Amino acid sequence: MRTAELKRETKETKIDIRLNLDGTGESSIQTGVGFFDHMLTLLAFHSQIDLHVKVEGDTWVDAHHTVEDVGIALGQLIAKSLGDKVGIRRYGSSYMPMDETLARAVVDVSGRPYLVYQAEIRNPKLGDFDTELAEEFFRAVAMNGRLTLHLAVLYGSNSHHMIEGLFKAFGRALAEAVSSDGTNRLPSTKGWIEG
Repeated sequence: MRTAELKRETKETKIDIRLNLDGTGESSIQTGVGFFDHMLTLLAFHSQIDLHVKVEGDTWVDAHHTVEDVGIALGQLIAKSLGDKVGIRRYGSSYMPMDETLARAVVDVSGRPYLVYQAEIRNPKLGDFDTELAEEFFRAVAMNGRLTLHLAVLYGSNSHHMIEGLFKAFGRALAEAVSSDGTNRLPSTKGWIEG
């Protein structure tokens, strides 16, 4: 089983997080930020990753520290649970339609952290969630998970649909990238993947 867990505590957040890459999409999410809880639940379900997150954060300031720190912790767990990356597909991609919206995610788990984020979200806030935090979350996941991650909303008008499409598409792309390719080889012609 490719699992990892982490307890991370700063002056801004206290995070307890567990991850199982070979799960069934089971989740229990308590971040104190309702919309973000919804997005993480969708991410777990569509990636078929078991994800358990409990956060005590300084949400009386705003949700920034909570969202970014969960991204940092989740990225670290993804990197840790992938181990030596032998026998995985390495790449994954997904298009996700959400009514009028079409989102795309492409991921490479090669160990080279990079984020391209192309999404013009019109509404600045969804519930207690500042929509600009979606990019901050994905950047934290990509940098700490050592993922090359390209995300785009190709078109859409509903801010909720646009962000939800990105989370679902990322989940599906990640599921593909970490799945078995049926071999016992490292998925690199260099014979080496940054870890």
